[in-house]
Amino acid sequence: MMVPKLLLLVLLLGLGTGWAAPSPPCLSAQFRRPGDFILGGLFPLGRDPAVSLTERSEPALVGCERLFIDGLIWALGMRFAIDEINNSSSLLPGVILGYDMYDTCFEPLVALQPSLFFLTQNGTTGIGILCNYTDYQPRVTAVIGPHKSNLCLVTAKLFSSFLIPQVSYGASSEKLSNTELYPSFYRTVPSDKNLVEAVVLLLNRFGWNWIATIASDDEYGQGAQELLLSTAGNNSICIAFEGLIPTDPSEPNAKSQLEDTVNLIKKTKVNIIVLFAYSLPAQALLEQSIRMGLSKKVWIGTEAWMLSDIPASIPNIQSIGTVLGFAMKTGTVPGFQNYVADLFASVQQDQFCQESRKLSRLMNADVLPTHCRECDHISLGDISPMLGLSEVQPVHVAVYSVAYALHRALGCTPKACPKASIRSWQLLHFMDTLSFEVNGQSFRFDQSHSTNTGYKLIFWSWKNGTLRNLPVGDYEQSLSINESQIQFHTADQKEPTSECFMHCKPGQFRRIKGFHLCCYDCTDCPENTFWSSKDSSSCTPCLQHQWAPARSTRCHERSERFLFWTEPLSIALLTLVAITILLTCLAALLFGRNLRTPLVQAAGGGRTLFALLCLVLLSLSCCLYVGKPSDTLCTVQGMVSALCLNGCFSTLFLKSLEIALVTESPRCAHSLLRWVTQGRSWLLIALCLLTQCLFCLCHLHLGPDHLVSDYKLLPTEVLLVCHTRSWLAFALLHSYNSCLALLCFLCTFMVHTSGRRYNIARGITFSTLIYFIIWIFFIAVFATLRTVLRAVTQVVAILITSLGILGTYYLPKCYIIWFKPEMNTVDRFQNSTPEEDS
Repeated sequence: MMVPKLLLLVLLLGLGTGWAAPSPPCLSAQFRRPGDFILGGLFPLGRDPAVSLTERSEPALVGCERLFIDGLIWALGMRFAIDEINNSSSLLPGVILGYDMYDTCFEPLVALQPSLFFLTQNGTTGIGILCNYTDYQPRVTAVIGPHKSNLCLVTAKLFSSFLIPQVSYGASSEKLSNTELYPSFYRTVPSDKNLVEAVVLLLNRFGWNWIATIASDDEYGQGAQELLLSTAGNNSICIAFEGLIPTDPSEPNAKSQLEDTVNLIKKTKVNIIVLFAYSLPAQALLEQSIRMGLSKKVWIGTEAWMLSDIPASIPNIQSIGTVLGFAMKTGTVPGFQNYVADLFASVQQDQFCQESRKLSRLMNADVLPTHCRECDHISLGDISPMLGLSEVQPVHVAVYSVAYALHRALGCTPKACPKASIRSWQLLHFMDTLSFEVNGQSFRFDQSHSTNTGYKLIFWSWKNGTLRNLPVGDYEQSLSINESQIQFHTADQKEPTSECFMHCKPGQFRRIKGFHLCCYDCTDCPENTFWSSKDSSSCTPCLQHQWAPARSTRCHERSERFLFWTEPLSIALLTLVAITILLTCLAALLFGRNLRTPLVQAAGGGRTLFALLCLVLLSLSCCLYVGKPSDTLCTVQGMVSALCLNGCFSTLFLKSLEIALVTESPRCAHSLLRWVTQGRSWLLIALCLLTQCLFCLCHLHLGPDHLVSDYKLLPTEVLLVCHTRSWLAFALLHSYNSCLALLCFLCTFMVHTSGRRYNIARGITFSTLIYFIIWIFFIAVFATLRTVLRAVTQVVAILITSLGILGTYYLPKCYIIWFKPEMNTVDRFQNSTPEEDS
């Protein structure tokens, strides 16, 4: 941009007279002036807070250490606009606008302090607490600023509660377009929504549908990135990944975050990167990319960092590739540079400074200083390079929007304005509905209180190591590009490709890489799903009775799984069943042939044959657990085994009672023994069986076992297993036998006999002990199993119980009968009462 002749004259005059060395003494006093209506100003005059906000122990004012030149220029732009309006004979004739500007230091907490000061009642330092603020007169009529979106999101709620007009010259977050939340917020820049629309049109223009988006971790970056993510999907643009970078590169973990971001860019192999960030985080990311040797990419940026001299001054910045981006269309502000030059000349004059300080004191300067001490240590030569680059027009237009609203609210004519008291909220109607003109250009706030002036597409053009921001396109409602002026980093200087399309093989489906359908990886269909159609975005689940391996194109029928008759485990169990039945039958045969011998009579006589028959039936019941189960089999299995076991235990119980009567109660034994040894004993056995039958009926009523088809346990089979519906019913079914076994044990475990006599009680004791041990382990294992081993466990428990009773009670007696017939005498078994045949 050409520097006016007057500015050159001032610079040459300053160099010739040695003026560059002295510092302007009272520039810091130029940010307050009294007037009929006061406009508040919030500008980033400084950066880097002198005190860490997280370490503050007292709520004292916070100042900044370094001057931010752009913020100073924007503040001078507001001063220029107000002076221009005050000198106008037609806009607000007879009305003097005052101003009160403060530093925000880029921190919401710092911006809140002057914002609260603006809300104080005129002439006081207190904010009135009222039910109705219609007639409330705050210190300022309107507020200009602040610059960043995260600051505006804080201050806009404050000013909107009082309906004080606030016009920002830089906040672009789409959240601020919500007029219900922020009814008095306006801005003279477009919303990020317009920026994202321009970026999407640029991506579509070059056919780039595989991109990465990176944003600074603040309201501006996150808001713009969210808008791009929501817009890209509807425009067939795929997001390889979205990353966030720290806003402060000096944070402890900032370097690792930047390294992770660059590594992700390398991993995804995208060629296009959209970067929403301010200049400092953008500089940190670009520097890290250069250090890590990132290949050349196309970087799409915004004026937040593209037009700043900070990223452009990075060493070897040309190696990052091609930089394209959008900047707002802003016009020049005629006379501003001469105005700044005259001001810097004036602040050196003692008389001017005395008058400035006097006017500043009239504004209650002691209450809240501007905190721009560094302004008195800067010269025109320090800011002159930025005067042509800094966007002053949005500030200029913001001031004029308030002035025009005030003009209409007062009812001014081209010659004079009536002396009237105007409340801040009365300006909103005129700002919403009427357009205004600034330097021949017409402006109007739209429904979201924004002014959409459009964008220009900027290309970083390098020539002889010098950067030039070359305009190569224009966006308002549509995008026009002069592609011949863009020289990409590729060998042929044509646009690079960045696409994501591929066809999947049979058995694979499209797994979305980012958030949109056009970018995906081909992934194998998982188990129990199948590929149904070409380029499908998902796999179809198989039906419940079907299965499929990974990467399958069809489903297969599940086979049934249960304890088959022909499998080795079943054959082994059935062999053991046959052996048990054979041994039991041999024992019964031997007992039957020696039924009247003392030993058999002492063991129970004819009842032993009944008990051995029950053991045979108990062993045969194991066959109910082999083969394909059904609801009927599941119901019958437990009851059959319980009844057979009860028949055996009832005979042992009678023998135990007999032993207890003979050994513990010999006096009353004679009258009671006939109930447990003679024909009447069969009535007790029948009573025991009848009782067990009653428990079986209770079992049926409470919930018998039923068949369950389990499709989840096995990958390719359906498991058919008998499921215990009610554990209470299960306990009732088996508790009676446990009680009989316990009584047998209590009646026999303390019985002693002399060495010459055979101890019948010992066999009963060991039989019941084996029963308890087996069934304790059985219940613990049985309750947790859901496979075919459930049936195996039941068969094993029944067989071991049968073999335990057979081995501890009957086989030792068979041994005596067969191998030691000389021991089968009355002397050996004289404690036992002979059985009466029935």
